[in-house]
This record gives sequence, structure tokens and C-alpha cells, in this order.
Amino acid sequence: MDKQPNYETISVEIDDCICRVRLARPDRLNSFNALMMTELKKAFRSISSNSDLRLVVVCGEGRAFCTGQDLEERRIPAGQPKPDLGDSLRSNYNQLMLTIRNLSIPVVAVVNGVAAGAGASFALGCDIVVAKSTARFLYPFTALGLVPDAGSTSNLPRSLGQARAMGLALLGEEISAEEAARCGLIWAAVSEEDLDDYVSAIEDRLVARPALGLTLTKRAIYRAFDQDYEHQLRTESECQSIAGRNPIYWEKVLQFLNKGKS
Repeated sequence: MDKQPNYETISVEIDDCICRVRLARPDRLNSFNALMMTELKKAFRSISSNSDLRLVVVCGEGRAFCTGQDLEERRIPAGQPKPDLGDSLRSNYNQLMLTIRNLSIPVVAVVNGVAAGAGASFALGCDIVVAKSTARFLYPFTALGLVPDAGSTSNLPRSLGQARAMGLALLGEEISAEEAARCGLIWAAVSEEDLDDYVSAIEDRLVARPALGLTLTKRAIYRAFDQDYEHQLRTESECQSIAGRNPIYWEKVLQFLNKGKS
């Protein structure tokens, strides 16, 4: 496993074709500070330019996945101007989330503990979310007088529907990993003793599949919410045209046909 250098708040390791990104501020429950955000953006830019990678797995160190923005950075000395939080989103969170969304390879979030605020948004911005059954998701934005961000106002209603998304966001109640899996917010909630094996099985399955098909499937599914049914059918056709020119597809068809004759 190749450990990437020059990071203080995260660790990045490459194991063959899998990149593992670990949030590494356990003393602050892996909350985001300016340095972590800079390092995450740098890491994902590097990932996006590495054609040898097939999968990214994101997790948190310690007992939390990520508790969102580190509010210590909001401790502004008297008389100093307060930051524009919209500018912070535009220059940090939004860039990170768009990089993850546009990445050509799958990103799996493994939520080992609480994921709160932008930490929950970060997890749900990944393509597949697997959580330890005792983990929980929390959106405390309105308790602070803020708006859910880092993609939450997009991901929550699309996953839960408007009624549940509105209640979760306005009331700021937490939702357990098991309930999140039942209502379609995440892919699976898994017991602690089974979590590593479950994630390893997902890794094996994704890496074994033709890369182009995964890339195009991500593209098509994410576009589904941005266009009407007719345009989505066109998107599927365009993606399938590209996928159908992939020699791997024809190799697998031939394998299937030959197996039927044996």
C-alpha cells in the first residue's frame, strides 16, 4: 500500500487501484477546518488525474465520520469582520462536492460514527454510502440559524422525498444508520463486526466490473434529476453508444455465448 505524503489532516493511501482517503482529526471528531478542506480538494484533484485508480473509499478516523465545520474557526476576534459563509461554500465545499460528483470512478463512503452537518452532506455526496449500524446522521443547521449546505438541499429530497427531507432539515433531528438504510438515504447499515468484510466485498465487485460502464452509469443516474424523461432517454442512448464500443463488452458477450455451448 502506497501512502501519499504531505497531508496533516487526512491520510491518503493507494492499494493497487483503490485509493483510501481517511479524515484524520479524531480529536476534533474529524470536523472540517481550512487545512483539511485544502487537503481534501488537493487529494481529490490528484485522484481525478490518476487513470490507474478504479475506486475511492472515504472513512473517518476514531469514533466519528465527520461532524461538519469546525466552529473554532468561527471564533472571530472582536472588531474583526465576519466571513461570508456563502463565499466559504463557493471556494471550498462546493468545489469538493463537484469534484466528487464528476469523478469518473465510484466513491464509497464508510460511515463509522456520527456524520453531522456538512459531514453528513459529504458522506451523502459519495456514490455509495455504507454505515456502521450504530452510526447516525444529523443536520443541525437550522438550530444555528443556517441552511443545510454542501449539497444537502439536493440530496435529501431526492433520496427521501420532500416531506421527510423537510422534516429532517427543519427539525434537525438525527436519523440512525438503520433507518437511513430503510428509507433509502444510504445503501446499507452493517454491524461493526461485519463492516470490514462488507466493504471489502463491495470493493471487489466494483473493481471487477468494466470501468467505462461504471463511469457512464454514474453520469446517467446523476443527470436523471436534472432533465425530463425524454432527455434522460437520450442520455441513456448516448451513454450506451459509448459503452457499446468498448471491446470489453464484446469479450463478455462472447464469453457468455461460449459458456452456453459448453
